[in-house]
Amino acid sequence: MKKLDKKIFIELEIILRSGLYIGAGNSSMSIGGPDMTVVRNPINQQPYIPGSSIKGKLRSLLEKLYGVHTYMNEQIEYGPYTSDSNHPICKLFGTATGDKDQIPSRLSVYDSYMTTESVNKLLESQHTDMPFTEVKAEVVIDRVTAAATPRFMERVPAGTSFILKLVLNIFQNGGETNEELKEEESMIKHLKMALLLLEDDYIGGKGSRGSGQFEFNRDKDSVKLTFKDMSVYEGDGIAKKYTGIDQLLPA
Repeated sequence: MKKLDKKIFIELEIILRSGLYIGAGNSSMSIGGPDMTVVRNPINQQPYIPGSSIKGKLRSLLEKLYGVHTYMNEQIEYGPYTSDSNHPICKLFGTATGDKDQIPSRLSVYDSYMTTESVNKLLESQHTDMPFTEVKAEVVIDRVTAAATPRFMERVPAGTSFILKLVLNIFQNGGETNEELKEEESMIKHLKMALLLLEDDYIGGKGSRGSGQFEFNRDKDSVKLTFKDMSVYEGDGIAKKYTGIDQLLPA
């Protein structure tokens, strides 16, 4: 079994360029409110981006790039299924084959919460329809009768910022061999590719209608890259700057 060598911590700022919709389900709907509501923290009612939404999209974009899918689903049409533990997507995101050869995900993606600055701006704003959010009106047109049916969707406004946190676990067999260093470089490379693909796509729902567009803040102070090796957890080390992905978000 490979042992944990280090954890790479990545922190990025997401800036919305269009309203963000990530649905909370019908259970949160209220009479007279929007038809589609966003997911919120139940304690402070602030909208957030679930880590599962971002991680699933990162994996999906890499699958489309390679023309494969890495989970059993006969409805997928963009490529064959693979559970090869040597495939870069399987190495990064793991496999769920249910047998002894399955491998765990190396990548963790945490829920993304609004920056303090965005929270304060939205609390002070006189133009939000609901706490922290806007309500976007849409019209559904019946293709046969041309009748218009209005519907209302809650979104986090453009300009809002969130902090995205990811952790990549690096394993080795007791020493940094050339093969293991190449594996680490490959995972970093594919994570970079997935993040850049995501920036040119969208997060959340209704992306084909303009929602969920964003960009990463590329300011030097907004991109934080560190790692902790085993000395940190043994009590005599500190987190260090990670230099393997200095060009994580090229301009």
